[in-house]
Amino acid sequence: MRKEEYAIILEYLPNGYPLEKKIMPLSQAIGELNLTLLELVPRRGISLEIGERVYIGESKRDKIYYILGKLPPNKITESAKNQLQEFINKVVKERKQEFIDFFNNSGAINKRIHQIELLPGFGKKHMKEILEKRKEKPFESFEDMKKRLQNLPDPAKAIEKRIIKELIEFERYKLFVK
Repeated sequence: MRKEEYAIILEYLPNGYPLEKKIMPLSQAIGELNLTLLELVPRRGISLEIGERVYIGESKRDKIYYILGKLPPNKITESAKNQLQEFINKVVKERKQEFIDFFNNSGAINKRIHQIELLPGFGKKHMKEILEKRKEKPFESFEDMKKRLQNLPDPAKAIEKRIIKELIEFERYKLFVK
C-alpha cells in the first residue's frame, strides 16, 4: 500500500471541534490515493479551502503542519459528508477502469458470500448474472454492463454508496477503502 501524498479538504474548522476544550484549527480531509479519512492540523496563519488539494507527503509541507491521525467516523461533520459524497462521485468517474476491473475480477469472500453481493442493491441473482456475462467477455464500461445485464442497479452509484459506507460506518469487509 502506497502512502498518501495528497489529501482533499472536506471541512476546515478554524477553532477545532466546538464541544472539545482545546481550541486549535483542524481540517477533515480524505487521502486521494487510499481514500483514508484524516484529521490535519494546518500551519499557523494558514486557512484552508473546502475542496482544496494539499500535500501531506514526507517532504516539507507548505500548508499542513502535521497529520493528527485517522478521522473517527463519528466526528465527521455534515458539511464534510456532503463534500465526501462529491469527492467519491468524482473518484468513481476518474478511476472508472479500476472499478470495471473490480466487476471483471472480484471473487468470493468465503463459501457463502461474494464481493459483488456487498454492493448496495446487488444480490445473489445479480452476482450470478455478472459472473456468467464476464465469462463470455470482460466488461468494458458501466454502460456495457447495463446493456448486457437486465434490471441491473447503476454500478457506479452502487460503488459510490459502498465507498461511503466503508468510510462512515463499520464494515467487516473492505472492498475499496484501504
